[in-house]
Amino acid sequence: MNIILVSSNLAKTRSVTLSWRHYALAVFTAFILLVGLATVLNYSLLRYSISINHPWLQNMVLSDQRKDAQKAQMYMEEHLAAMALKVGELQGQLLRLDGLGDKLANIAGLKPQELPAKAPPGRGGAESTSMPTRAWTIEEFAREVQALTKTIEERTDQLSVLEALLVQDSVNKKFLPSYAPVDSVQFSSNFGYRIDPFTGSQTFHEGIDFHGDKGTAVLAAASGKVVAAEWHAQYGNMVEIDHGNGLSSRYAPASRLNVKEGDLVGRGQTIAEIGSTGRSTGPHLHFEVRLNGVPQNPARFLRADG
Repeated sequence: MNIILVSSNLAKTRSVTLSWRHYALAVFTAFILLVGLATVLNYSLLRYSISINHPWLQNMVLSDQRKDAQKAQMYMEEHLAAMALKVGELQGQLLRLDGLGDKLANIAGLKPQELPAKAPPGRGGAESTSMPTRAWTIEEFAREVQALTKTIEERTDQLSVLEALLVQDSVNKKFLPSYAPVDSVQFSSNFGYRIDPFTGSQTFHEGIDFHGDKGTAVLAAASGKVVAAEWHAQYGNMVEIDHGNGLSSRYAPASRLNVKEGDLVGRGQTIAEIGSTGRSTGPHLHFEVRLNGVPQNPARFLRADG
């Protein structure tokens, strides 16, 4: 399209040619003006409606607000109820931990059924008909969880200390010569003064003798290190084990030695076989326990194993 401009102020006529770009710019400008006018009108109408408190607009806004509030309330109540159930389970577990702590504190020999169950402990009771139910508040729930968490942490620390003591006690027992060195419970000679079978005089017997057949397995009364596995003029074939803390045990007169000096042995491990070597009248096991080299009554240690 060509537009010819004619004016008395111009010496000659001028013409302007309009292309598709000019049309596009005109359409875009008109669209921007229309959108701006609509926005201004909408804003003005809303301000006017609010200023005159139009009931229809207020109902619409309040309805949306109520729906949002109801959704938020339902969401909160559902999560609070679920978390309240979890708190109840933790309270039940806490009661079980208290009972277990008392038993551990008294070192009463725990039974499997006394250990904390994996499943939550059972609870129940009839619904109250005298008092109405009520929902938790955020403040109440936060205080309950905080108090419960603190209590559980304290109980856990206490039980950890008790557990460490029990573990230490268990380890110490492994190095206490209290395990019967033979299956036989028949003593042929006790600890203390006795009539010597060779001289007939009163002599002090530094151990106890177990009756047994030749070849019967001799077991380590406790874990430790073999400090002697050799022939001895008085004991015959003898094994001596150092259990630490000044405790040691001796086993003689063996027909066969199954360990050597320097070996580490475990509680109940076979270390020799019953025999009648050395100063002996027949097959038996001579068993000694010494504390810092001083003979002790082995029967006292064997009774400690129950």
